[in-house]
Amino acid sequence: MATPRERLAEALKILKDLQDQGIVGIYTDKIPNRVYREILVKNGFLKEVTKGWYIASDPAEKDGETTSWYSSYWEFCAKFLHHKYGDDWCLSADQSLLFHAGNRSVPPQLTVRSPKGNNKPTPLPYNTSLFNLKTSIPPGGQTTVEQGIRMYNLQAALVYSTPGIFTSNAIDVRTVLSLIRDASEILPILLENGHSTITGRMAGAFRNIGRDKIADQLVETVKQAGYDVREEDPFENKLQFSLPPRERSPYVNRLRLMWQQMREVILSIFPEAPGIPGNHAAYMKEVDEIYVTDAYHSLSIERYKVTPELIAGVSSGEWDSKENEEDRKQRDAMAARGYFLAFQRVKESITAILDGTNAGAQVDKDHSKWYRQLFDPSVAAGLLKAADLSGYRSHQVYISNSMHVPLNVDAMRDAMPVLFELLEQETEPAVRAVLGHFIFVFIHPYMDGNGRMGRFLMNVMLASGGYPWTVIPVESRKKYMQALEQASVQQNIKPFATFIARLVNDRLHGKATAELPE
Repeated sequence: MATPRERLAEALKILKDLQDQGIVGIYTDKIPNRVYREILVKNGFLKEVTKGWYIASDPAEKDGETTSWYSSYWEFCAKFLHHKYGDDWCLSADQSLLFHAGNRSVPPQLTVRSPKGNNKPTPLPYNTSLFNLKTSIPPGGQTTVEQGIRMYNLQAALVYSTPGIFTSNAIDVRTVLSLIRDASEILPILLENGHSTITGRMAGAFRNIGRDKIADQLVETVKQAGYDVREEDPFENKLQFSLPPRERSPYVNRLRLMWQQMREVILSIFPEAPGIPGNHAAYMKEVDEIYVTDAYHSLSIERYKVTPELIAGVSSGEWDSKENEEDRKQRDAMAARGYFLAFQRVKESITAILDGTNAGAQVDKDHSKWYRQLFDPSVAAGLLKAADLSGYRSHQVYISNSMHVPLNVDAMRDAMPVLFELLEQETEPAVRAVLGHFIFVFIHPYMDGNGRMGRFLMNVMLASGGYPWTVIPVESRKKYMQALEQASVQQNIKPFATFIARLVNDRLHGKATAELPE
């Protein structure tokens, strides 16, 4: 008779095989042996999502930790909905539009259209749900499939989205509008069904972002077809700058829109910049004096994987779900050493900026050096491979307990040059500091260390305006993370800008870094 350890090892082999096949949403029939399912759940390798459905999880996750669910969300939904409805379903137009805009944040409720729906919600973990709307789906020419998710195509999503999304998600709608090259892309949908009201809304929306030619063509063509068109602007305010007309990446346009919308909020909150200090040596002395190793644990996390080594460890009895204390101490020591080495490089960047170089250009040149120093001791100790320091990540990452999904690899490589371009062009150091930090972690360009790198970037940009080096206290970690989450998921930068501004203001007035009240 097999021992519990042997049964766990066998169950892990099955789970590993499913993961090797890329299966995220695991239905009961994929692990038909009930004993295996129960032992995997008991040991934390499986987590039940809804009746009969599971996802792989990390046994080190604490109760209430959402990472395994949020990181599996879209792939699980694709598998679950295909099992339930076959090909006879698609996302709502609003959710489709967000997807086309590059917004992959986990929604509290995902609305799905299907003739087989029942107009009832399906509860999912951590206050998320699927609402199964019983209605027809668009014709084949107006749908597309991305990563297993069936949705309206870009043009149809724009036409059929609700009027409210123009105010609730203005950045996302403008991003999608900017991807339309010519009126002919959406005119067939408008003319086929005589959508005169929607035409007026579309014309007003395009005019709002400076695409007057498309707006005029829409109105003139639909009027010539015999329909009465009354143009209206569905946005709350007019876009004050022009998006590059040939940019085809929604991620790049979305970053530009975020930057412009958020900078005014920051400027209304942040204390005025003191200016580059006359005594550079005294400023750098203060930087040295405030040096602390306040780096947080990694914010990025990959979905937990079953490895052959893990199976071997379970089989031999060597596996222990608790972390080895000596290994943890070694990792902590290497992280502290790496932080110190990176800090020295960061000081070199600040010195160059105080001497007059452009802050954005300097950080563009130097940030890879900071990163290598941050993790070089871990490579020397054998905790990481040298290839891990080769540059930006080559795989998808997720942020612990965050509904925000960082950019995919291709999008990340499009976005990082734009971040540094925006930093180089920005005239206000407060904006460079707040958005430099926020957008860096929003993109999440590295496999690990993004939080530490973001805080380095923030402080270098603060220095570019003569603000003092500002520590984000570990006691305020919860408030800090919640503020970043609001900026990432809701595009609301005010809580994060307020949080940083208060810390900076305290430093300007000589107050020691202390815990902020909850």
